[in-house]
Amino acid sequence: MRWAGALALLLAGGCGGGDPAPPARSSSAVQAAPTIVSLNPCTDAILARVTGPGQLLAISHYSKDPRSTSMPAAEAARYRATGGTVEEVLALRPDVVVASTFLAPATRAALDDLGLRVVTFGAASSIAESEAQIRELAALAGHEGQGEQMIAAIRQALAKARANPAQVEAALWQPGGIVPGKASLISDLLRSTGFVSYSARRGMAQGDYLSLEQVVADPPEILLVAGSEEGQRHPVLGDLPAMRREPLDTRLLYCGGPTIIRTAERLAEIRRGTAG
Repeated sequence: MRWAGALALLLAGGCGGGDPAPPARSSSAVQAAPTIVSLNPCTDAILARVTGPGQLLAISHYSKDPRSTSMPAAEAARYRATGGTVEEVLALRPDVVVASTFLAPATRAALDDLGLRVVTFGAASSIAESEAQIRELAALAGHEGQGEQMIAAIRQALAKARANPAQVEAALWQPGGIVPGKASLISDLLRSTGFVSYSARRGMAQGDYLSLEQVVADPPEILLVAGSEEGQRHPVLGDLPAMRREPLDTRLLYCGGPTIIRTAERLAEIRRGTAG
């Protein structure tokens, strides 16, 4: 009743926009395939692959931004997006809200007070954690088989990427000039595709700063540049004959799910360049 009353007030005030509210659904339909609103760009990309038609009511606005999306633009265009406000979510009347563990406490409390089921996910720090999240989201959506298909595609992409047994030392230079730690998804992906961590070999930890001077004095075999700071674009980097530079899209660094496939493909491409 609170939900219905709040929704009526919301629509009367015009906060819900011009789209009509979705029709009420039976309890059996909700149990089998609940409607979902995702507020997390990483879960957006997974849910787009493990939900049925009309089941994913909205994705986060980040997935519509080319700078932050973990989804292809054409795929993101199929869905409406929200800014994550309680009003926008409520107007869509989802059965489940999927969000990041960093969801603002006030927003979480408001959604709870309105009787909405909220399920939160943290950032996957390994391939195994990403697979577990895929299974959980697929089960939540009622499409476990689609989750297993995604996991199989991820494993196939990783196997293809590590077909070359030779190991290559690589330094990942992230935005802000920092390196990833051992317990991060991108580090696990690098290990799984045949790269040895330059920063780990030198005792560097998560978020440690990699200076231009260190790169010049002690260059890795491959420098993966995922930032755009001045030092990361310095011309001297092109004068290091023992090192090869390769760009790595920042959108490949943080999300699991289908993003792993694109990351594995890019890392395999880089490895082929080394082999050649």
